Amino acid sequence: MPRVDIAIIGGGLVGASLAAALQAEAKQRGWSICLIEPFTPGNGYQPSYDARSTALSFGSQQIYQRLGLWQQISQRAEPIKQIHVSDRGRFAAARLSAEEEGVPALGYVVENAWLGECLWQALDQQVVSWRSPAQVMRMQALADGYRLTLDDGSELECSLAILAEGGRSGLREQLGIAVSTTPYGQSALIANVSPQEAHNGLAFERFTEEGPMALLPLADNRCALVWTRATLEAERLSALDDAAFLAELQQAFGYRLGSLRQVGARHLYPLALTAAQEQVRQHLVVLGNAAHSLHPIAGQGYNLSLRDTLVLAETLLASDAPLGDLATLQRYLSSQQMDQQLTVGFSDQVTRLFSTGQPLLAAGRNLGLLGLDLLPPAKRWFARQAMGLGTRSES
Repeated sequence: MPRVDIAIIGGGLVGASLAAALQAEAKQRGWSICLIEPFTPGNGYQPSYDARSTALSFGSQQIYQRLGLWQQISQRAEPIKQIHVSDRGRFAAARLSAEEEGVPALGYVVENAWLGECLWQALDQQVVSWRSPAQVMRMQALADGYRLTLDDGSELECSLAILAEGGRSGLREQLGIAVSTTPYGQSALIANVSPQEAHNGLAFERFTEEGPMALLPLADNRCALVWTRATLEAERLSALDDAAFLAELQQAFGYRLGSLRQVGARHLYPLALTAAQEQVRQHLVVLGNAAHSLHPIAGQGYNLSLRDTLVLAETLLASDAPLGDLATLQRYLSSQQMDQQLTVGFSDQVTRLFSTGQPLLAAGRNLGLLGLDLLPPAKRWFARQAMGLGTRSES
C-alpha cells in the first residue's frame, strides 16, 4: 500500500500554499507530501481578459514574502494604493491610503491563474508529488492516519490528511462533519471590466440599497468587479447583453473612472456564510473554504485561509509529536480561533450593515463612514482589518 506523510486533498491555491510553506522543513525531516487535484495545472500561465482574481491583503503579501514567493507573484500583482468606500446617494465617504498607513500597498489583486502558476512552479518535486487529474472518493480512518480511495480505484495511505477541496466538499459530508450555513439570499456577479480612465491603483467599495459592489484594480488597466444583488436580480443582470449590462453598472457605480467600456464573461456565485463545526480530528485538518466560506465583499475569505495555512504549517513544524497528533492539531486551531471569529464576524457585520436599505440603518452607516474619515483611530482600525492585520501582531 503506497503511503505518504501528508496528503493534501485539493491542489488549488490553499493546498499549494500549504505545500510551499512546509516543503523546506519537510525535506529535512524526510516528510513526503502528495497533492491530489481533479484539475491538472496547465503548462504555463496563459493571459486571459476574463481571468478570475484574488485580492491579497498586505498581510498575505507578507506571508508570501516570508515564503520566498512574492518576487515572482509580484510581476502581475496590481497594488491597491487607495480604497474609496461610499454609500450611493449619500454624502459621506471614507478613504484609506497606503501612504497614510505607511505601507507600499493596502493589498494586491492577482489573477488566480498567475498565483497558481507561481505556487506550482515553486514546489520541490523531490518533496511534493502530484496525483492529477485525480479525486478522492472515500476516506477511511485508520489508527495511524487515513486510507484514501481515488477515482481510478487506487488507494493511498497518509499520516495526516488535509481536506482543502473547497466549499462544496463531498468528503466533508461523507466524514459526518456538520456545517452551519447562513444564506444571504444574494449572489455575487463576478466579471472584469475596463474603464475609460486609468484606475491608478484605486479600489472602490460602493454600497447601494440593492447590495454592495467592489471594483478592484487589475493589471492592464482592468478592474475586477464583485457585484452583490438579490439572486434573481443577479441572474437578470448576468443575462443582459454587454451594452445593457455596462449601462446598468455605470448607473450604479457612477463615473469616477469615466465610462465603462468593456466587460468580460460573467459568473454567478450564490452567497452564504458557512463554517465547519469540526476543523480538526486525529490525523485530519479541514482547511480553506471547506472550513469557512465568507461573503466576498469584504475581501477576507482567502486571506483568512492563508493565515490558517501559515499557522498550521508553523504548528506542525514546531511539534515533535507524530504527524496527525490530535493535541498538535488542536493547538493549531486554538491559535487561529480568535482570528477566525473576529474575521468572520467583521465580514458578516459589514455585509449585513451595507446590504440593507432601511432608512435608519442607512443613515447610521452614512454617519459611520463620515466618522471613519474624520477619526484617525477608527480609520486605523478599519484599515488594519482591510489589510488582514486586525488580529495579528506583526505589521
